[in-house]
Amino acid sequence: MSPGEGHEVATLGGGCFWCHQPIFQEVRGVEKVVVGYSGGHVKNPTYEEVCTGTTDHAEVFQVTFDPDVVSFEELLKVFFSVHDPTTLNRQGNDVGTQYRSIVLYANEQQKLEAERFIKELDDSQSHSDPVVTEVKPLGEFYAAEDYHRKYYANNPYQPYCQALIPPKLRKVHKQFAELLKSHGKGN
Repeated sequence: MSPGEGHEVATLGGGCFWCHQPIFQEVRGVEKVVVGYSGGHVKNPTYEEVCTGTTDHAEVFQVTFDPDVVSFEELLKVFFSVHDPTTLNRQGNDVGTQYRSIVLYANEQQKLEAERFIKELDDSQSHSDPVVTEVKPLGEFYAAEDYHRKYYANNPYQPYCQALIPPKLRKVHKQFAELLKSHGKGN
């Protein structure tokens, strides 16, 4: 995805992409959130292929944002608060390399900011274990199949979504109200 003029793209993965899309859609300055796959070696992978763990892709989400409204660092703060960056290839009951914690940077500045942020997390000992989030250059991003897009909006009562997404949304509303469209200075 190429961002519009004055916009940037952040590509992040921390478990099931369904869980992150509704959160980041609420952040002011975010224009678009697209779920998909990146970080692997197979061209145009399908969800089923990614789930086998043989493609090396992670389930990720790509955020197009206006850096004059929300910074990459602010996006990282939200991202690291809504997943466990200390578990290798797993988030809760979701296990496999496709669920790994990953930052796929679009430029050198994002790389440096992500590495600094992770170091600060480790130095602060805010987690009982070290952060294992990968920081890699963004390669190809493949948008997920149509049925994955806006999954939570289209399936709000699906049991998996109900168990995982509302608690994350409540946490973000409590911790980051100033960053949200509904609480902040507009989009």
